Amino acid sequence: MLDYSYKLTLYPWKMDKSDVQKLKEKGFVDREILDINIVVSYYAYVNRLADGLGVELENI
Repeated sequence: MLDYSYKLTLYPWKMDKSDVQKLKEKGFVDREILDINIVVSYYAYVNRLADGLGVELENI
């Protein structure tokens, strides 16, 4: 799962069916693979959005 997430985050254009197949071989079902993809993609989107707008972290 971490290899899939890493590749999807840094090299999304290199993803192919074999990446999904590797997860299935480890026991993940389609719904779980979709959930992984959604979470990874959401975080990538939000971080790029914040970076693109120059959003800075709050000091707590």
